[in-house]
Amino acid sequence: MVFAAIIVRVHRVLEQLGTDCPMEEVMSLCPELTWNQVFLAIDYLSRSGQIRVTLDGDRTYRVQAYHDVTVATSPLTPAA
Repeated sequence: MVFAAIIVRVHRVLEQLGTDCPMEEVMSLCPELTWNQVFLAIDYLSRSGQIRVTLDGDRTYRVQAYHDVTVATSPLTPAA
């Protein structure tokens, strides 16, 4: 799967969910992706303002899609 398709997949799952969820839950929602692929997609989506990542009181990272932002169709490869 190319990076752009991974980003679209993760973003769509978060949009369909409609609420925030623990980052680990995204893994179960995208079983065909590796942990690294999900993490890089979340990193890209967060940096580009398409999702929000927060840290709750239990020190769990939670992610949520912004519904009024469209997913870029050809994202830049993130810096290593």
